[in-house]
Amino acid sequence: MLTSTCKKSVRSLDATLPSSSSYIRRTSTRTDHDRLRARRRYSSATKKVQAPATAAQSAPSHSLPPPFVPAGSHDPFPLASGHLNSFLRQRAPLTIIPTPLPDDTSPNQLNDFFFPDSRSQDLLAVIDTCLNECYDVPRARDVFESMRIQGRGEFLLKIPLFNKFLQAYGAMAARHEQHRDQWIQEAWLLFNRMEAGDENAVPNAETYAIMTLLWKRHDPASNAPISVSVPYRSPVELLRMVMARDIPLVSLIPACASVAEDEHEKDELLRLISRTVAAMGYPRLVHELSQAVEEVHVIQAPDHLKDVPHVKPVVRLRPRGEVETEIQFGDDGSVREVSPQGDVKEEVFEVPYNLRRLRTNLNKLGASHRALGDDLWARQRLLEQSVYDVAVERLKHEHQTLEKLQRSSTLGGKPLRALMWDWHQKLTKRIEDDISVLVQEEAQHPLSVSARGSQIRLGSFVSLLKPEKLSLIVILELMNLQGTGGVDDGMKIARALLTVGRAVEDEYKAEMSRRYGIPMPAYATPGTGAVPRPSFFSAMGYEMLHERRIAARQELDRAEQFQAPWTYQIRLKVGSFLVDCLMDVATVERHTIDRRTGENYSEHQPAFVHAYEYLRGHKLGVIKLNPAVAKRLSRDSVRETIHPRQLPMLTKPRPWINVQDGGYLTTKTNAMRYKEAVEQFVYLRQASEQGKLELIYAGLDVLGSMPWRINKDIFDVVLQVWNAGARFLKIPPVAYEQPEPVPPPDYEADARLKSVHMQRMKDWANAKANCHSERCSVNYKLEIARAFLGETFYFPHNMDFRGRAYPVPPHLNHIGDDLSRGLLKFGEAKPLGESGLRWLKIHLSNLYGFDKASFTERADFTMAHLDDIYDSAERPLDGRRWWTKADDPWQCLATCIELRAALESPDPLAFASTLPVHQDGTCNGLQHYAALGGDTQGAAQVNLSVTDRPSDVYTFVANMLDEAIARDVARGVEEAKIIQGKITRKVVKQTVMTTVYGVTFVGARDQIERQLREKTDIPPESRFQVSSYVAKQTLAAIGDLFNGAKAIQNWLTLSARLIAKSIPQDRLQAAVGFTSAPRAPGRLPKRIAPNRIQKEQMTSVIWTTALGLPIVQPYRKIKRRQIMTKIQSVFISDPNAPSEVNATKQSSAFPPNFVHSLDATHMMLTALECRAAGVTFAAVHDSYWTHASTIDQMSSYIRDTFIELHSSDVLQRLEAEFRSRYANHKLPVLSLFSGKLIEKLRAAGSSVVVPKEVEDQVLSEIAADSEEDSPSENSDAQARAEVDTIDPPPSKPRRNDVNSEFGVDVVKGDLDGTQGRFVNLVDLFPPLPKKGDFEVSTIKHSQYFFS
Repeated sequence: MLTSTCKKSVRSLDATLPSSSSYIRRTSTRTDHDRLRARRRYSSATKKVQAPATAAQSAPSHSLPPPFVPAGSHDPFPLASGHLNSFLRQRAPLTIIPTPLPDDTSPNQLNDFFFPDSRSQDLLAVIDTCLNECYDVPRARDVFESMRIQGRGEFLLKIPLFNKFLQAYGAMAARHEQHRDQWIQEAWLLFNRMEAGDENAVPNAETYAIMTLLWKRHDPASNAPISVSVPYRSPVELLRMVMARDIPLVSLIPACASVAEDEHEKDELLRLISRTVAAMGYPRLVHELSQAVEEVHVIQAPDHLKDVPHVKPVVRLRPRGEVETEIQFGDDGSVREVSPQGDVKEEVFEVPYNLRRLRTNLNKLGASHRALGDDLWARQRLLEQSVYDVAVERLKHEHQTLEKLQRSSTLGGKPLRALMWDWHQKLTKRIEDDISVLVQEEAQHPLSVSARGSQIRLGSFVSLLKPEKLSLIVILELMNLQGTGGVDDGMKIARALLTVGRAVEDEYKAEMSRRYGIPMPAYATPGTGAVPRPSFFSAMGYEMLHERRIAARQELDRAEQFQAPWTYQIRLKVGSFLVDCLMDVATVERHTIDRRTGENYSEHQPAFVHAYEYLRGHKLGVIKLNPAVAKRLSRDSVRETIHPRQLPMLTKPRPWINVQDGGYLTTKTNAMRYKEAVEQFVYLRQASEQGKLELIYAGLDVLGSMPWRINKDIFDVVLQVWNAGARFLKIPPVAYEQPEPVPPPDYEADARLKSVHMQRMKDWANAKANCHSERCSVNYKLEIARAFLGETFYFPHNMDFRGRAYPVPPHLNHIGDDLSRGLLKFGEAKPLGESGLRWLKIHLSNLYGFDKASFTERADFTMAHLDDIYDSAERPLDGRRWWTKADDPWQCLATCIELRAALESPDPLAFASTLPVHQDGTCNGLQHYAALGGDTQGAAQVNLSVTDRPSDVYTFVANMLDEAIARDVARGVEEAKIIQGKITRKVVKQTVMTTVYGVTFVGARDQIERQLREKTDIPPESRFQVSSYVAKQTLAAIGDLFNGAKAIQNWLTLSARLIAKSIPQDRLQAAVGFTSAPRAPGRLPKRIAPNRIQKEQMTSVIWTTALGLPIVQPYRKIKRRQIMTKIQSVFISDPNAPSEVNATKQSSAFPPNFVHSLDATHMMLTALECRAAGVTFAAVHDSYWTHASTIDQMSSYIRDTFIELHSSDVLQRLEAEFRSRYANHKLPVLSLFSGKLIEKLRAAGSSVVVPKEVEDQVLSEIAADSEEDSPSENSDAQARAEVDTIDPPPSKPRRNDVNSEFGVDVVKGDLDGTQGRFVNLVDLFPPLPKKGDFEVSTIKHSQYFFS
């Protein structure tokens, strides 16, 4: 429970937060009958997934206790008017939580609530694994009690964990008859504490179902009556408790299904509840229960593929003499039998196994459609099967085929997958034996009661999965890591162990999700139904979103199972255990021939070897592959062995109902992608619990609910090219076609020639490796596309920490390359109409590269090339191949085929088109900067202004470079002579585009060097110098062109620098080394470490988007922790132990991250507006897609949302948020002189006045520190400097005169011994750059803004 001190801190924190109660209004007059009817809509697993949801109750606080829910009275967001303009002009509610404390600080309840330490999470994971299958319930109970008594991680102990304990106690009572009464008494004791409010867990429907089942099994009239000394509750008492908590009785039905062991026990339990309700005199509730438990009859659905011809699959030629095998699969997809069918006497083409397996899965999905009808959830679950279940079938197939052939000894070594099968068989036995020994040792040496709450044992973790699955996990994960992290033919050992441990954790949780999985109702969103819906931006629309998310959340709660996250330490230890086993048993047989005698020799060598390598000056432990294994891996990829974890979905994704629930049905997915960013996760969870992310969730749902299909016309062409094996466009060949560079004569004697040759060899090796990698990537895309032919599918979306949305399936999606986009089309068709036909022509011109002309000229370009378009559509590979010269050839071909089909149809205007048509921003980052600063010159360059023709900023910069290069050629600059006449818009495009995102000189040089590699007339040995020269000229040209953007970038960078150097006021005493402990009169306070100021700089740059999304920059200094494993000692960073922020990265990354958050907000606003209007919408960051017929409508929404967003004084709102969020933060004066910060502030317009004696003292500190050499002397100097900077308090505070409104004076006043050392952060922010004259409303009439 929260202590009074913690509650007081929480209330004071809540006072700064805006209220969610004003825009999450709930109807209090609904009757129990209405609530029950609303709840019953989702109580059956066989109901249609798309049924609309309604709210039944107020939002439960699943992650945060009630005091953290704000309870204000004002109405910040959104307004009742529902107008986007009004919505964006009000201040979004802020999410504020305490700044993390340094890891060496004494425990603090408020900090522990938000940032629990790794130790507490380790103990939770121990509890979880010990309760699983009742592995060690006594130990779980002892750890649980220890955490509760010590108050460690008490905020992590939630209702799913309590329910898991209650179930485990009941299971122990059934398994151990002699201790039955003891375990039942434990269950009732825990339940009574929960019911009395003595625990942080409030009983839910599953809790009461568990206790009702426990009473049924052991009631006095049963065959096993209980005899306990604590009060236990009868069903009547339990049901009264249910009603008192306003829990709908129908929610007990799915709860009973989840706690009962079988269908018979579930039916008995439900009958007991029904009889009890009847005896209590509630006939209406009995009727409701009876309706809810009625069996739903499934109607046989017609075969939707009956009249669809089969797609010709990829085939391969089966070699003569190969045994033909027939594989029979079971209903669960497992291999039942592999039987030989005789030798092949003639040439036969067959479907490769991996594609045949995918087709088998799809056939099962088709059969499930006929059996399950519209129950798409059940069909999707078949697709989300374990990746390792599919992989083991593939390996078994390879092995059994070889065994039938009996050719293993004549193949010159087994194929890689057959070798992996041998390892799998040996490793399975080894893991089984080692686990058995480990469990026995742990049983023979039990931990003391005190040690049970502090030590981690592996037995419970490695027993979670079967040895067969653990074996597949470690083999496949290690093979996939080969060559990563800069290690040739191997991998970093820390990464390997963490990856294997994480894979075990993910597979265990996936098994639990599949075991307890439930269908998730998709709630409707405004604009999706036939009945007009309120605007997303109105109070009613927002309330509807919130209530429906809560209803969906309540539906999930009934089957939520406790699953504790594993820390890095646990993952390392589990990974070490498994990798050590593999390294012991995995061998490879190697052969050699004695050149003198011709005799054959062979020996078995380890397949994996532990070694050390130096990488960038650091000694790293690595796992190296045996050269024979590495050679086979380069020839025989294991990619096709592994079933991808995240495929497109056959049903609409689950709606996002909180930060960790949404998207896939059984596969866990987070709404945000964050790596080791605990603070970002905490902020996101807090905002979600307070109801501030409804529009973010709605936007992700809109993007995820967009239906897609595979464009079969493009797929057939790609497949033909692929099977030919030659290089075609960006599809790499089967074998790298470029010959190895030949060393020049006498190159050993010439150092320069040798250097040039080595560089060319390096380039050739990299190109060869890239060719293989790219072919594997294309192979994956084609396999997935082949598997989803004929299906309508969806891409669940989540976002990065800046709010930018991404499809979750990684391999084939619309955010990918030109090939990926060409393979996709919309799942819904819409007639073109006159406008759509025109936009289809313009779209083709854009894809070809003729995109800088007027729209009329672009349409004319298409009509002028109509003969080429027809030739491309009818004979894509045998004709003139005009489409291959396009900038985006595969999308161009798809558009040629679509346009020809439309023009050849009886009525082109009525042609039903499924092709996505794009509207792309012109250097979208610069567009946002120009709008932010009112920059007239910049706005004209990026098409914000009204013009007759589109501007091309990339060509403009390229022309500026040509002029500068010509001047340098006249001066004799060698690099200018090499590059003269070779600068194109493509060379500078990426650098211009990323300049506003903070690209550095090094980054710009690398970008340009990648473009120059394609120019064969630039010698490789000169490429680096030429790239450096061009990068320097490009950055100079951009700086001259976009002065307004540079001024805003500078303000953002300085503001972030100040924030990252600041310290919360309540940590000032700790920062200067003082403690609050009492001391003797006249003695100086006791000091702690002299570098305390740096350790207390824990403040991240945080801001809130217009949609209420809190964004936390994750950049902190890396602190490593040593973990001992069975293989070696490993150093890892602990994300649960926050370290001080990296001020340099916080400041340099803020401008690009802020602009990314703006374009993400613009995209989300446009998506919501399009959905409300029924307009198809998909997006790739700043490229917005819809049907050709709705381009004009979408274009209007793009402009409206951009105008309204930038009419809301974005920078002024950001500055106001900084002043509010960091009002109580102080900046050390010492930081002002770090990196010339004070000079930069003054140059930006701040008038910072520092007393002369303070400035002299700080400068002397810096000089003294720089003169010290040894660590001990340096530490002493720092300690002396700390003492010297504490001046005696003056008789009266002195303040210098300040002439600027933005000036700040460092006051020398007493602040608990910190006088003269700190200044208010908010007083240091520089003034906002003056805004120019450009009116953002002009964009409404700019036809080339997005085009």
